[in-house]
Amino acid sequence: MNLSVSSYPAIFYFGMVNLLTFFIYGLDKYRAVHNQWRIPERMLLLLALIGGAFGAFLAMKYFHHKTKKTRFKLLIPFFCLLWGFLFFKRIL
Repeated sequence: MNLSVSSYPAIFYFGMVNLLTFFIYGLDKYRAVHNQWRIPERMLLLLALIGGAFGAFLAMKYFHHKTKKTRFKLLIPFFCLLWGFLFFKRIL
């Protein structure tokens, strides 16, 4: 893998948005269990769309959250494929 200095901001963004997405999914799961105000599904999907797809996918598996929702079962893997392609096409 040939990483140039110009790739660092993209890698930083990608890492941070995935960490944020993982945290937000975990927070939403906590709120669901404790019957508190929830984060809208639209926001959860938007976080995945803007680059947090891998964080969303890992959070779905780790927290067992949104795993029965068809929209999430279809869109999150699609966003992972999309971002994986874009990320590696840019970096490699």
